Amino acid sequence: MSLKVMAKMIIAIVGTYRKGATIDTAVDELLRAAQQQGAKTEKIFLLDKKIEFCTNCRICVQKAGQKRGDCVIDDDVRLILDKIDSADGVVLAAPVNWFNITAVMRKFIERLLPYGYWPWGKAMPKGRIKKLTKKAVVITSSGAPSWLGRIFFRNALYTLKAAAKCFGARPIKILYFGPAALTEKEILSQKNKLKAYNAGKKLAS
Repeated sequence: MSLKVMAKMIIAIVGTYRKGATIDTAVDELLRAAQQQGAKTEKIFLLDKKIEFCTNCRICVQKAGQKRGDCVIDDDVRLILDKIDSADGVVLAAPVNWFNITAVMRKFIERLLPYGYWPWGKAMPKGRIKKLTKKAVVITSSGAPSWLGRIFFRNALYTLKAAAKCFGARPIKILYFGPAALTEKEILSQKNKLKAYNAGKKLAS
């Protein structure tokens, strides 16, 4: 008797302001490849969600344990994090704005605090999740050429990688596209589409 293999779930968190442009197209190519590998996929546009600012009340980080803390803010973040927790792979994608990722992505990342343990009286927080059991792909882009952007905008890549590790995902591929946004209606090149597609295959494997 053969055992039925559950399809992997890939969640893409997209923090771009321009639907249909570089980042969005790259995510679509990645998810298309994952689907062809038999994975289920979902793309979440942060702009379409209700996401409030973290107030640093730190209620979510007071109780010990590996389980994510409970945020007191009632918005869409709880559902997004539930989806991430149940996924096998995660994509974090956002372009560079003013030397780092977009504000909407940073706003979301600040709400990842429940994955930490930081009781009052402790100087430094600790991550709840010790083993990186998920896979992640991080994607960013800017107007700078790829080699230059990886140097000057390394903070963007560092932030996305750190966020992935926060909820237990190991970055297996880092994609940087540049120069991007050189025209009003940017079209991702076939070469870069292939890079995103191959990343999707690796993420779903």
